[in-house]
Amino acid sequence: MDEHLFHANAKYILARLSAVWLLTATGCAVGPDFVRPQPPETERYVPGKPLQETVSADGQIQYFEQGAEIAADWWQLFHSPKLDALVKEAIANNPTLESAQASLQQSQDNLQAGYGVFFPQIDLGGTASRQKFSAARFGSPVSSTFNLFTLSASVSYALDVFGAQRRTVEALGASRDMQHYTVIATYLTLIGNIVNTVIARAGYEAQIQTTQQLIESQREQVKLTESQTQAGIIEYEKLVNLRLQLEVLESSLPRLVQKRSQAEHLLATLIGQFPGEHEFEEIDLADLSLPTNLPISLPSSLVRQRPDILLAEAQLHQSSANIGIATAAMFPSFTINGTYGQNNRNLLDIFLSSGNFWSIGTNFVAPLFHGGTLWFQRKAAIDAFQQSRAQYRQTTLDALAQVADVLLALKYDAEALQHQSQELHLAQERMHLMQANYQAGLVNYQQVSIAESQYFQSKLNYLQTLALRFQDTAALFVALGGGWWNIEEKTRSPRDDEILFDVKLSEEETDKVKTD
Repeated sequence: MDEHLFHANAKYILARLSAVWLLTATGCAVGPDFVRPQPPETERYVPGKPLQETVSADGQIQYFEQGAEIAADWWQLFHSPKLDALVKEAIANNPTLESAQASLQQSQDNLQAGYGVFFPQIDLGGTASRQKFSAARFGSPVSSTFNLFTLSASVSYALDVFGAQRRTVEALGASRDMQHYTVIATYLTLIGNIVNTVIARAGYEAQIQTTQQLIESQREQVKLTESQTQAGIIEYEKLVNLRLQLEVLESSLPRLVQKRSQAEHLLATLIGQFPGEHEFEEIDLADLSLPTNLPISLPSSLVRQRPDILLAEAQLHQSSANIGIATAAMFPSFTINGTYGQNNRNLLDIFLSSGNFWSIGTNFVAPLFHGGTLWFQRKAAIDAFQQSRAQYRQTTLDALAQVADVLLALKYDAEALQHQSQELHLAQERMHLMQANYQAGLVNYQQVSIAESQYFQSKLNYLQTLALRFQDTAALFVALGGGWWNIEEKTRSPRDDEILFDVKLSEEETDKVKTD
């Protein structure tokens, strides 16, 4: 009877607790059930008709394709193998992305740990002691010394009648979602920074070369003017002005070199290398192709794509669950527990029926008076929800404004580049005419030098706008969410058995992104 009785009683206790668990698992949960915010009803980012295309600049027109799908590897639209290699290296080695992935894994583990509250908590315990009772305590002249061995199992289960535990796990799930979208935001920001920095570095390099050519042209002017000043042909004041212009140009060159170095150091950091050990492979503006077909998501789709909006939504969800937690704290809490065990003075006789003991019972705690603490904690949770809702709306407004800014930036970049391209062409044509007239003896060398300086200055302005057009194109893909929801198996991190995001969307979540 001993061992069989132990198992029978243990099964009886577990069966009763399981039945109660099944009854309470389907109970109600106080507090609001979270509902995703409705997407904005507007269908445009800027006033008036949606932008269709930019003007032609350098023979290139960018077309805005309303509602088109965004490629997950959008940076490959620049058709630069070197840029693609840098992006993949950054995904593999960037410490910030690695840290975000570890935080995501931590939140997943916390969520899994939270689910344990829905199951009975079973513990096994045992004691071994040697005791002596005072004889006087029991009115006996003889003291008693003996050994006592105890082996017991205890089971407890918190009845989630008002859903406090379910809301807690719901909040943990929302926290996991927040970290999930933080990883995506980190990934998107990383790629955007890589592309932007590569373009900036290429632009600085082109401006350095042009500035060096402009400085040489200016030096020739100064040298020629010095000779003419000594001969009394030109006033000294003009020589001073030319020297001043030369000093201004020469002082601008170190700043450009510094900016190029800073861009290279930033690239090294982004790909997880020390700046002093990174050997940068040259990428010129000529190595990059301007994407001409630009997908434009509708505003209603943008709120289901941008990780910052989705993160704000998850934070709103967490605030909603916290209201349920604070509300449930105002209601009674119930716990069922049971214990079964054996004790005996002899370790070998511990399973004898004479030494068994057991108990089963329930207890509840109902808050009666806490000085208003529970009431105001619930009110604070509601206030936090209102704050999160306002933050979500502000995040959405900022996101739509960012897309609008980039769209107009691309429009004006093309218009500015169109004029600067024409200006550069005219300046080049004028320089060639001056050079031809100088060969024919029709103009002096100073006029040629001035034409060359004007050409190089026009080229500097042109290069700055050209680089800005590339950067604003990359900014559009980032502002629209970067197409992360279309990521495929080929976009895996080079780390062994580690995917780009440590979480893969379920089919249900993927459908939400595509249809909401």
